[in-house]
Amino acid sequence: MPRTRLLAALALGLAVTASPVTAASAGRSCDIAVPGAAHQVGACLPDLTTAGTVADGHSDPAQWAGLQPAGARNPTGVPGTQIDGYFPDTSTLNTTHGWNHDSQFVIRLPDRWNGGLVVTGTPGNRAQYANDFTIADWVLAQGYAYAATDKGNVGSAFYRDGRRPGDAVAEWNARVTQLARAAKAVVARRYGRAPARTYAAGISNGGYLVRWQLENHPELYDGGVDWEGTLFRADGPNLFTYLPSLLKNYPAYAAGSAGAHRALLDAGLAPGSEFLWPYHEQVYWDLTQRIYREEFDPSYDGATEAGTPYCASGTPACDADYDYAARPRSVHRAVARVSLTGRIRKPLITLQGTLDTLLPIALDGDVYARMVRTNAGPHEGAFRYYRIAGGNHVDGLYDTYPDRLRPMLPCFRAAFTALEGWSAGHTPPPSATLPRPTSGDLANSCSLTP
Repeated sequence: MPRTRLLAALALGLAVTASPVTAASAGRSCDIAVPGAAHQVGACLPDLTTAGTVADGHSDPAQWAGLQPAGARNPTGVPGTQIDGYFPDTSTLNTTHGWNHDSQFVIRLPDRWNGGLVVTGTPGNRAQYANDFTIADWVLAQGYAYAATDKGNVGSAFYRDGRRPGDAVAEWNARVTQLARAAKAVVARRYGRAPARTYAAGISNGGYLVRWQLENHPELYDGGVDWEGTLFRADGPNLFTYLPSLLKNYPAYAAGSAGAHRALLDAGLAPGSEFLWPYHEQVYWDLTQRIYREEFDPSYDGATEAGTPYCASGTPACDADYDYAARPRSVHRAVARVSLTGRIRKPLITLQGTLDTLLPIALDGDVYARMVRTNAGPHEGAFRYYRIAGGNHVDGLYDTYPDRLRPMLPCFRAAFTALEGWSAGHTPPPSATLPRPTSGDLANSCSLTP
């Protein structure tokens, strides 16, 4: 596989394979019924963290490749029950366990439970184990039950799911809601009582899902942590209002054009992020524009599916020339179906890196923070926004640029701890831009106080 395609596959978590799930050992029932599931398999495991689940086929490192710094330390040794399964669905993009069935989920129930539940949707177009290293290991060690969904479709052809533009992304929201309700019931069956608190958490597209859930289903949650959620907004900014400009101007920039450099900055990329541009041009920008444009505006390129990779501006139906503002109102309505409003109804902590080169902070977190301040009404005070200086979209490049980047993972954990305290009546630090430390263990420490 060519290097560019390999990098793109890792970015989207396309290698979604894992060993077949085995049933629970005799003598102990570990398969607690999941309401609405079409299929499920339970297992009692000596360790629910990735230290144990990778070895015994209950996780898949390919699904979380590239999301964390190499030096991140995770807890281990959390015995409990794991339930893998899927809800009824007609799409078959997720090949995990050889099931060839979408709407797969994983629910983990630690033997030592703290009374809480964490619900997640996956980043990018990855499958249900994608958050295992970044979120599951840590919250399980704190005693939380944990539930994750593949969002109902996976992979670079996710747009094939559904009957009309926007259906695949709309399903993401429905599947998280479905899992949250089912996981609450499973927790009650396992421990004899419902969770005392339920939090939503997620990265990138998973962060979008946190925002959407707290706007639309606050009754299910006590709060959430949004790690650089994608901003879907019918009037923009959104992916389609800046990615085409990046695709159009990057080749000239790479050839030395100062004007193209200015155009890329004007499109929203952060000054000082230039060292990250070649990687993101290879891995993210082109693929993201094409497959998400196909999801919301399949008629743009006619019968062609998801455009022409790396086409030059001027090529017919090239995504580098895509003009979202000029597209039919039906396209804007498709985006509106999944758009965010900022009307959160439960505490939300958002964090984003200032060097995010896939979802530029000026077009994403900064905008959503303004939306909350404008639209959340009496819930405006239930929001914190931490801008992480030196943070990129995900942490996989930190080891390549340790002198210029800062991992987001420890800041996510600090934010989650702050959310827990908020639920107990302890006000978190004010929203702030957090400077990059000049020393210390950046892969494992973060303070929310500048």
